[in-house]
Amino acid sequence: MFKSIMYALAVAPTTTSTSDKLPKGVISASQLASEKEKRKLKNVTKIVVVGGGAGGLSVASQLEHKFKSKGDIVIVEPSEKHYYQPLWTLVGGGIFSRKDSEKDEKDFIPKGATWVKDSVTVFKPDENIVLTKDGKEIDYDYLVVSTGLELYWDRVKGLKENLGKNGVTSNYSYDSCEKTFEFIKSLKPGNVAIFTVPTTCVKCGGAPQKILWLCDDYLRKHGIRDKVRLDFNSAGATMFPVKKYSEVLDKMAKERGVNQNFAHNLVEIKGDSKEAVFETPQGNKTVKYDMIHVVPPMGPSSIIKNSPLADPATGFVNVNKETLQHVKYDNVFSLGDNSNLPTSKTAAAITSQAPILVGNLINHKLGLPLNHKYDGYTSCPITTSYSKIILAEFKYGFEVDESLPFDQSKESYFPMFLKKHVFPTAYWEGMLKGRWFGKNTLFNPIKTPEIN
Repeated sequence: MFKSIMYALAVAPTTTSTSDKLPKGVISASQLASEKEKRKLKNVTKIVVVGGGAGGLSVASQLEHKFKSKGDIVIVEPSEKHYYQPLWTLVGGGIFSRKDSEKDEKDFIPKGATWVKDSVTVFKPDENIVLTKDGKEIDYDYLVVSTGLELYWDRVKGLKENLGKNGVTSNYSYDSCEKTFEFIKSLKPGNVAIFTVPTTCVKCGGAPQKILWLCDDYLRKHGIRDKVRLDFNSAGATMFPVKKYSEVLDKMAKERGVNQNFAHNLVEIKGDSKEAVFETPQGNKTVKYDMIHVVPPMGPSSIIKNSPLADPATGFVNVNKETLQHVKYDNVFSLGDNSNLPTSKTAAAITSQAPILVGNLINHKLGLPLNHKYDGYTSCPITTSYSKIILAEFKYGFEVDESLPFDQSKESYFPMFLKKHVFPTAYWEGMLKGRWFGKNTLFNPIKTPEIN
């Protein structure tokens, strides 16, 4: 229902005998000046999108719709598989198979765009060039960076070695998300299950506790909830960063008998003895467990952090929080998890960011003001049982910004219906193809001209 109509690009870089083996969009260093001049004469704009995840593909598809034959869109992405990661919570709860979250990357590369199956290792924004792992040198007129977050599994001692065994699991990994449900089903009276939150930012601020509530509901349905201890061990100070939702979740934890342990940062897993070590203000604390769901520390990749694009304070791509344009390089834009936008890092946020980025990039190309403004909108559907969700929606400053005609801090069946049956289709058939705009559904809220 959300199938996009794509247009093939008409202009491809001219190749010579020295670059016959290079893919479209990639040229040898000796050709850079001449290729730029040819693009200028034909009024073709070359846009390199680094990252083929949710943000990269959303932007690339929307750019294709706008530029058509006047755009040369190049996507640099090494992965052959694409994952709808928001589904992994429900995989961990036994609702879906992990295979339901996986499709081939090639099926979502916009028709007419060039896919360079490689990863960028060096950014040279002063020269309008990126270098890749395989030694390619790719020039651009505009650069869009959307490489996502890096998961720092190594920062918790013993985590990598024990993941998927000894009761250790994580819904943040395709390889272990199915193990989560296996471990939940194995819980017995007298057991202890721990759910952690790190000190760093994470993908979707509500995700660490979604599986906690699914586990709670599963144990209730099987009549042993009062015999299994559930601990929510967070390095933070509250259940959620937005006060309205945090108060509801805090009350829920107390009513359902969940032990809340704040300022508890997981630093080590001892798999053989099933012990977890937490750093606390009172010193390190060792806790026995039967199951532990770990949210690994996350942050920018070293490639981003060590590049000229990085914000010195955070290591993320340093952009204007409203226009998504880089604060120094005006032909560089960024969105999604790898940007320093001060909002929760979610796919819902990208549905608002992508059209704003595209609109501002086009305005810059046309010499117009960058008048499209991102307000920090994001959304975290927090599963509170197998049938209900608290649909948290907010923007910059943790200001509530709900879009449904009821109090979304109350558990509801409707958001769970959306999460199970609407959002996956909207993602695959709409968002990645440039036709889904989150709370605006099929209607792009940003009006920009096509480049003809």
